[in-house]
Amino acid sequence: MNKKGKIYVIGLGPGGREYTTPKAVKAIKSSDVIVGYKTYIKLIEDLLEDKKVLSSGMRKEVDRCKRALKKANEGKIVSLISSGDAGVYGMAGIMLEVYMKENKNIEVEIVPGISAANAAASSLGAPIMHDYVVISLSDLLTDWELIKKRLHCAAKGDFVVSIYNPKSKGRQKHIEIARDILLKYKDDTTPVGIVRNAKREGEEVKVTTLKHMLKFNIDMLTTVIVGNSNTYIKDGRIVTPRGYTV
Repeated sequence: MNKKGKIYVIGLGPGGREYTTPKAVKAIKSSDVIVGYKTYIKLIEDLLEDKKVLSSGMRKEVDRCKRALKKANEGKIVSLISSGDAGVYGMAGIMLEVYMKENKNIEVEIVPGISAANAAASSLGAPIMHDYVVISLSDLLTDWELIKKRLHCAAKGDFVVSIYNPKSKGRQKHIEIARDILLKYKDDTTPVGIVRNAKREGEEVKVTTLKHMLKFNIDMLTTVIVGNSNTYIKDGRIVTPRGYTV
């Protein structure tokens, strides 16, 4: 009887091993094959002894999922890895789409991880204690007009807004436009947290306001969290109150 394969879709967390769950480490150790973006593979090099590693570059997500499925169909245990949480702009959705289209004879298990929003928030204090949204400014897969519409809706609804992929070499102005949209609904003194390399080596944390946020270094390694109308800064920390009487 052929051995039945399995795919773990794993969120590694923000990067530091102490923020990778024991379940994720256990799944990787039990796997025959590791599939992932080459930058993320480097984060777990110490776990890859005796593993077959299939790595690739940017924009090869569907290909990675198909390679993982092929190996699982050969009876292998496969770990398909993402940073953060695999279900938040990660590999989980893509893997399930490929799996449901091509094969349902193997098991696919999603292993959650700490997302960039959660990692950045913990470094800032407690900015996402109340209702919040996560919006990526990358228009590679989502139309920019739709992204702008979502920014308008989130700001109008007084949500805390966590911004992913705020600025790249090819997208220098999107964060400026996003800030201008938010200013239509939020006061310019609204607290903003800017965290680069959240919970990784070289972490940088800046606490500022919506008015001044563009003065700071923002790139693809940065998560930006913009508060709601009740968010405040005290002792260098950002807090969005839930409504408890303290």
